[in-house]
Amino acid sequence: MIANIVTIEELENFRQALLADLQKILSQKPGTPPNKWLKSHQVRRLLTLSPGTLQNLRVNGTLPFAKIGGVIFYDYEDIQRMIDERKQNPHFASKTPSR
Repeated sequence: MIANIVTIEELENFRQALLADLQKILSQKPGTPPNKWLKSHQVRRLLTLSPGTLQNLRVNGTLPFAKIGGVIFYDYEDIQRMIDERKQNPHFASKTPSR
């Protein structure tokens, strides 16, 4: 049986590579689905919406969709854009007008 000796320099290089890989994984957007297109049940689970609320978002044009063969698909980027457009400014919301 052959023994391999690992040097401190090799361990340090391994540690740096491991940290770089972990940072790359953690820097990815959390909750980003693996697919660009999501079905209704996936969108409802992602946004914790009822079927009726999701339908209202479709009907009033808030959330674009594509219907193919009876299945409704949503673009993940459209969902993210909708959320970003409706994001409340926490500093503005906490300020109350003085009288």
